[in-house]
Amino acid sequence: MSDLIKVGRDGSIATVVLNRPAKLNALTKPMWQELGAAVNALSEDDEVRCIILRGAGEKSFSPGNDIAEFQTERANKEQAIAYGHVMHATATALSNCRHPLVAQIHGICVGGGLEIASLCDIRICGASSRFGAPIKNLGLVMAYPEMAPLVRLAGPDAALEILLEGRIFDAAEALAKRLVTRVVPDDQVAAEARASAQRIADGAPLVARWHKKFARRLADARPLTGAEYDECFDCFDTEDFRIGYSAFLAKEKPGFLGK
Repeated sequence: MSDLIKVGRDGSIATVVLNRPAKLNALTKPMWQELGAAVNALSEDDEVRCIILRGAGEKSFSPGNDIAEFQTERANKEQAIAYGHVMHATATALSNCRHPLVAQIHGICVGGGLEIASLCDIRICGASSRFGAPIKNLGLVMAYPEMAPLVRLAGPDAALEILLEGRIFDAAEALAKRLVTRVVPDDQVAAEARASAQRIADGAPLVARWHKKFARRLADARPLTGAEYDECFDCFDTEDFRIGYSAFLAKEKPGFLGK
């Protein structure tokens, strides 16, 4: 893996950085590939309890795909389909990640950057952050897998407003559209993202994974099966459940094991 995607670890919290600050973390095909690989690897690591996803520096999360790459990587439909497969594989990796994902959003979060942030479970931005998807100005369509998280968060009407108007809008509007979950002063974004990740990491990791799984399943209109319903009670057979209620009764902080 190159330095385009950096992965750091601090205990059970991993940080994944879109690392192209000279270009405001504009995304390239190799970055999409490496981001997907990094998230897949972390998802399989049971020592991880939360992942923070951010852009390098504090000017930009990401403005989306690097337009300069279009001439070489997306000059026609055949190339665009191949590029889209890479993007969508990474979107799937983010969507299917077993661990909670916290987006730490500084500055610009536009286009592909907004798509990535929208796939995170908690999205924390600064008051001066800016959002949007002005791809209409490039003559580009946002494909189904890319549009899906926007529609899920903001609803079809707001998602269409974002795409049809192509406006860049502020953090307050992003919060109103449910594209972010929390807005804090710019100088507190990193601290708040870390605090959020720590609160998650302090909880029972199996429970966090179940809650993510259940939330995804509830988005599916199919009726729940009996086995799926019964899975909601698997937690009672875990060691973490015994640790949790024992610590509660003893008025102590639980030390969950993920078992």
